[in-house]
Amino acid sequence: MRIAMISMHTSPLEQPGSGDAGGMNVYVLNVAKQLAKQGMEVDVFTRATRQSQGEVVQVAPGLRVINIVAGPYEGLAKEELPTQLAAFSGGVVQHVRREQVEYDLIHSHYWLSGQVGWLLRDIWSIPLVHTAHTLAAVKNWSGSSESEARRICEQQLVDNANALVVNTTEEHSDLVYHYDANPEKIQVMTPGTDVEVFTPGTERNTERARRELGIPLHAKVVAFVGRLQEFKGPHVLIQAVGELMREQPQRNLRVLICGGASGAAANLAHYQHLAHSEGVSHIVRFLEPRPPEELVSVYRAADVVAVPSYNESFGLVAMEAQASGTPVVAARVGGLPIAVVEGETGVLVTGHEPADWAEALGQLLDDDATRIRMGVDAVRHANNYSWAASAAVLAGIYSDVLSSWEAEGGEQERQAHG
Repeated sequence: MRIAMISMHTSPLEQPGSGDAGGMNVYVLNVAKQLAKQGMEVDVFTRATRQSQGEVVQVAPGLRVINIVAGPYEGLAKEELPTQLAAFSGGVVQHVRREQVEYDLIHSHYWLSGQVGWLLRDIWSIPLVHTAHTLAAVKNWSGSSESEARRICEQQLVDNANALVVNTTEEHSDLVYHYDANPEKIQVMTPGTDVEVFTPGTERNTERARRELGIPLHAKVVAFVGRLQEFKGPHVLIQAVGELMREQPQRNLRVLICGGASGAAANLAHYQHLAHSEGVSHIVRFLEPRPPEELVSVYRAADVVAVPSYNESFGLVAMEAQASGTPVVAARVGGLPIAVVEGETGVLVTGHEPADWAEALGQLLDDDATRIRMGVDAVRHANNYSWAASAAVLAGIYSDVLSSWEAEGGEQERQAHG
């Protein structure tokens, strides 16, 4: 089976936590790798953002990333990418025509890619599987201000895709409630985590990680990993830490915030200023995004990882932290109640009031026995999830979609177009 994956707005090769790269990058790269290991040929089409990378990058046997030139390499904001949909679609068609390859199925990721996939589905006469990752209606329900144009585009994809793949049963319900999706078209594939990279390591790895990061060995450490944008909630953590330190100024606390600013309105200085205004700039460190092999040290150095997002389709950071042996304090939103087992591998907080987050963090930081027990249980929980298992489920979904497509005459239509 040969799969054309579409990830227009962000390449799976980009560093998660920088720019627009985040959990979706991790998802696409790891699922594609595992599908290739299972014998599929996977090409991921993305928008070129640097000339030096070349048009085709062979990532692994059976897996390529195809960089399509659509607009300038740099200086194009995510909000401006809809202007390049035609150029990107044309670039994909031209590349495929030059290579004279044929695909069995398209899998698009995010609404921009979905619009491209919808067009290519009709050009190539093959089925389209779509994964939204985030939905405008759900984000607006949580207080964001996504455009009506985006919501309309998402509705079109819900109506026209041959199958919709979601991360959780809650996302299944969101599609039905907000977009009147046909439940029979929706399939759940729970994401995984790289349990070979994200591990607690050997004895005394916490101390080693802290020495490498220059953190006092006996401090209590809270970490945040993700893009610096309001939707991810770094301001909630900073304000909660401010509350904690005003209540107990003697706390030996350190906070690591690992990620880059994302979005036109986001910048590092904003969060640095917030830490200063909360009186905690001396204990908050901002770290650059880093690859998984280095990020694991941030997780290991932490006593607790905070995930104060306003919505998460699943919560990959929460799962990576748990696989590394660190319990999580997370918002009770989206897929996080599935990623985190409340009372066993972490704590869930309802809402985003800094006082509530300060209380949850303070209680877990002060209760050494519970926190250590949660860390042990967290590893066992995370080991139940792997990208290999996720890809196996996805491969089954692909097979079912192809069978239905061919049974409904798609094969005959494809031959007619051939």
